[in-house]
Amino acid sequence: MPDSSNDPAARGMTRRTFLNATSELAAAVAVTTSARRILAADVPPAVHATGGDEIRVALIGCGGRGGGAAVDALSVPGGRLKLWAMADIFRDRIDTRRKGLADQFKEQVDVPDDRVFVGINAYKQAVDSLRPGDIALFATPAGFRVPHFAYAIEKGVHTFMEKPISVDGPSTKRIIELAAKADEKNLKVGVGLMCRHSEARRELFDRLRNGEAGELISFHGYREHGPVTPMDLFPGKPADMSDIFWQAKRFHSFLWASGGVFSDFYVHHIDEVCWMKNAWPVKAEATGGRHFRGKIDDQNFDNYAVEYTFGDGAQFFYYGRTMKDCEQKFGVFGQGSKGAFTISERGHSPAKSTIYKGQLAEKENILWTAKQPEKSPYQLEWDHLVAAIIANEPYNEAQRGAEASLVTAMGRFAAHTGRSVTYEEMLNCTDDLTAGVDSLTDTSPGLVTADAEGNYPVPMPGKYKFEYRS
Repeated sequence: MPDSSNDPAARGMTRRTFLNATSELAAAVAVTTSARRILAADVPPAVHATGGDEIRVALIGCGGRGGGAAVDALSVPGGRLKLWAMADIFRDRIDTRRKGLADQFKEQVDVPDDRVFVGINAYKQAVDSLRPGDIALFATPAGFRVPHFAYAIEKGVHTFMEKPISVDGPSTKRIIELAAKADEKNLKVGVGLMCRHSEARRELFDRLRNGEAGELISFHGYREHGPVTPMDLFPGKPADMSDIFWQAKRFHSFLWASGGVFSDFYVHHIDEVCWMKNAWPVKAEATGGRHFRGKIDDQNFDNYAVEYTFGDGAQFFYYGRTMKDCEQKFGVFGQGSKGAFTISERGHSPAKSTIYKGQLAEKENILWTAKQPEKSPYQLEWDHLVAAIIANEPYNEAQRGAEASLVTAMGRFAAHTGRSVTYEEMLNCTDDLTAGVDSLTDTSPGLVTADAEGNYPVPMPGKYKFEYRS
């Protein structure tokens, strides 16, 4: 089942349903609990753009995911957000996205050609076009997240970053350091782990904390579907494209750029489980492999099976598969000493969270289930971020987003190396997949190098100390 976050049209239907039931921002948005950690009197002076109520947005990364996030941003009730600038390494993506957004939001899109920026470092020009207190929306591949986030903080703009936001230990540490700097400057930071904003899941979390399913013993999750992106690199890089553009274009195929399909696809489910458990796992063990592939392999496996262990011994079993013509399954579930529960099923939205009497997840055993229809969590994450900016409430999801990204990378690393890995080992791993990303130019070589036949280094469990090198 494809990730609906990459389908703006599908998200638009949910968003329109939501907006028809809302009016003013103050009535529609409740600032999240995390945004009320301290009293307003303790909050530094507001960082807010000048020029009336308008908040400008720069969209950096104009693919499907960036387009979907922009739609959600411009759909925040009240119409305060205006798309002001766009940047990407490919001009055609900007042109396509700009036209679609302008057709849908005629009064909120103001992106003339002189605020269209193209190239690896175009993000700087887009951020420079903003005022302090505006919003930079980063939907570029995760490997670029550190320098992009750092520049937004330097320029005093709030940030929304799509997930994942780190791909290994070194990039996780850098994001956590930057999160502290954002707090020092009173900048608000949203991370695209929208499941945390789901009202159904929040109610489930509260019910689990209140013991309705008993002691939480185990979890299991699945994302098994056909490929949603080409899973080999044949016939190789086009002759007229630089190495770095090619690797950024095919970011799912390269671990430095995305953390691979494991990090990019599975982070939502893994984060949901850790949220419900209210803990990060202390260890991951995994297996995986590749099967029917093309002539030039990318850096992903076709299937993964991971066993995460929490500090109290509870376990989480996760299964990922991207193969044609196989059974499909999508969702995350758990078992407590009193009964089973569903965190989410069949897709990220609606969650249809449910608690059962006993261990059989059957209709007649339902103890509680989330009310339908559910509000779109894709929309709510933007509503909550903008509400925090307007109210000058503390709001920074960067550290939690980095930790969720690290825990996801633990499972990938364990499968690719054939060894178990602890949280601390992953955080302190010296293999820096994104080293050098902050100094790239449009003509730079890629961060991994192909051999004479066009083959890139690939994980070989048991052979390397790290994922594809020693």
